[in-house]
Amino acid sequence: MTNSHSSLEKTGHLSVVYLSSFPPRQCGIATFTRDLTHAMDEMLSPVIKSQIVAMNPHDVISYHYPNRVIMQIKQTREEEYIQAAQRINQMDDVQLVNIQHEFGLFGGSRGSHLLPFVRMLRKPLVIAFHTVLPDPDEELYTTVGSLAENASTVIVMTNLSKKILTQQYGISSRKIKVIPHGIHHQPFTSSKQAKMTLGYSDRVVLSTFGLLSRIKGLEYVIEALPEVVRKFPNFVYIIFGATHPNVLQDEGESYRNLLIQKIFDLGLYDHVKLYNKYFPLAELLHFLKATDIYISPSLDPYQAVSGTLSYALGTGRPVISTAFSHAQEVLGNEVGVLVDFKNPAAYTEAILKLLEDEEFRLQLGKNAYFRTRYMTWDNVALQYARVFSEHAPSLNGVIEQKSLPRIRLDHLLYLTDGFGIVQFAKLNRRDTSSGYTLDDNARALAALALYYNKFGAAKQALTERQKGKLLRRINTYLDFIAFVVRPDGPFQNFVNADKSLSPLNEQLDLDEANGRALYALALTVTTASLPRTVRQKAFDLLQKRLESSISFDSPRAMAHCIKALCILIGGKRQIEGIDLEKALRVHCDRLVELYQSSSQADWQWFESYLAYSNPVLPEALLMGYRIIGDSKYRQIGKTALDFLLEKSFNNGMYMPVGNHGWHYQNGKRSKFDQQPEEVASTVSALNTCYLVTKDEYYSKLMRQAFNWFLGENSLNQVIYDRTTGGCYDGVGRTAINLNQGAESTISYLLARLTFD
Repeated sequence: MTNSHSSLEKTGHLSVVYLSSFPPRQCGIATFTRDLTHAMDEMLSPVIKSQIVAMNPHDVISYHYPNRVIMQIKQTREEEYIQAAQRINQMDDVQLVNIQHEFGLFGGSRGSHLLPFVRMLRKPLVIAFHTVLPDPDEELYTTVGSLAENASTVIVMTNLSKKILTQQYGISSRKIKVIPHGIHHQPFTSSKQAKMTLGYSDRVVLSTFGLLSRIKGLEYVIEALPEVVRKFPNFVYIIFGATHPNVLQDEGESYRNLLIQKIFDLGLYDHVKLYNKYFPLAELLHFLKATDIYISPSLDPYQAVSGTLSYALGTGRPVISTAFSHAQEVLGNEVGVLVDFKNPAAYTEAILKLLEDEEFRLQLGKNAYFRTRYMTWDNVALQYARVFSEHAPSLNGVIEQKSLPRIRLDHLLYLTDGFGIVQFAKLNRRDTSSGYTLDDNARALAALALYYNKFGAAKQALTERQKGKLLRRINTYLDFIAFVVRPDGPFQNFVNADKSLSPLNEQLDLDEANGRALYALALTVTTASLPRTVRQKAFDLLQKRLESSISFDSPRAMAHCIKALCILIGGKRQIEGIDLEKALRVHCDRLVELYQSSSQADWQWFESYLAYSNPVLPEALLMGYRIIGDSKYRQIGKTALDFLLEKSFNNGMYMPVGNHGWHYQNGKRSKFDQQPEEVASTVSALNTCYLVTKDEYYSKLMRQAFNWFLGENSLNQVIYDRTTGGCYDGVGRTAINLNQGAESTISYLLARLTFD
């Protein structure tokens, strides 16, 4: 056994050790473990660290592993398994061991060399079976049973695998968790652009990827193609992937040569392309994006999971597959087509069916994309983390305090054009037809003012080029606000896609949009790190609006106005001819009156219902208390916030009042259509309450509420998209809304910017 470095010493962090193959070894389990541990580290680093015990196939092979590989085991040497277990037992930082199990990774009959490791190990153990074989003989039954017996939990990737383990191996269903194979988060796109970059813009592309071996069954697909080519001369089938290292060692390139010979015999050399290369992830995903139909032709009917199949579905590609175990569970008429094993005619029929019906083919791809979002690596890592915390109590509190994602403005900036920020998105693509609103441009201005305040003055935090880009966008939002100013002073809210004012401005109440704009302008005016010209531009707009009227009827507009006035007074800014403190007290007193007229012993609130953006009401009073010092603002603000929190937390999980029906007094509380804006408002209000009370209880709840974005919600799915910097539009009863519009994205940013 090899120690890669001195990680056996105390490291000052908690660790989870993964026993698996690992890159640069070319192996599907190695890739899986790399992706899983990367997602775990993104979520939990630096407090919890992933470390690897790497399995090596042969004595003569040595890999240049990264530092996270702390030991290596030669799979044929049974004594090295025992030594590894003993050393892990001595590592105080290691809280749990996870084995990513595939029979071929471990020496001995049926991988039996692993048994001494699990018996010697004194740490909690979770084992993930990538292959679950039905109809076990006595040796297989005993080996799998012993592994499961020594594990705290067994993870499988399909319900069928769980059924086999319970019914044929006698393993308790309570011990088994189903967590799917992970997929990389990719935006949904057509194949057109990717095909253009690869030189296939005029072709219909089918593809298969992965390490080549005879179990792939590619020859049966190739035999199916002559008739397809006759009907679709622009057809091409791309097979990309190197020959499996074990196959290469045992039989060389005989299987690849067989495929090449078959291609020439059938006259398909212009229509079938073989790439003999182990593709990096980025190239692999790019090929998948260029694919119109993915072919999964495995000859193993008992294959429990296919990473290649998962990746194809996750990219939004319709799949034609043989009916192996994993494919049977995840495919159907709505996402793909199943065919018989070793049946070229069945492939021909399926391929032609999809090529001849483009609308049907595209719908299959969309269905595949939408139904696999729960399988993204961040969601899979979240499920693994929950399992780990069940068996290693020291991990539980840390996992709840997930790492804060790096602040990214990419999607906010993408949604913004030269006029303003576009209101809605279709998935992660801006929907220019939706037009613009003052609400969203004010939110965007507030977010960038806070961001600039946090990073703009810090040395080396932002380059001059980055500052320039931010300032251009800040000016865009200010120009938008100037565009919607009415001659008599107030702001209008709705602007059509053609930049004309919408009739909705005459039909709907604009108070709340005006209040939100005042808050954003006040933030901009008091952000000292911003250039003076920008602050003056914001001040002029603010002054004009306040001079026209400072009275609002909407409670939420009052609250936003109160927040704006508090920021101005706290920043020692004055508006000529306006007594800001008097205006602040007037608005706070009006909220107090609303509370006193509506609240009862069992309903301590400002209205007879809880609607949207609820926390801004008590937060405004708490902010007013900080400026004026009137104790009734503090008392009512805190009481109302505590009432709202009681309605919003369920067994430690934050569940904001849903927009699908809200919550009326003496009525049922809506749990669904939960919106990011409500979450962001809660985070802000809890932060303000903590600043007022210095009670750590509110700080803790603030983090729990923020974790709604990171998967601690009723669907147990991550709402923030780390790949784009955007945020999904909401949480429904059974699915999340995958659109990443302006309100949701900016709400996430405002919540994230609350934390240092």
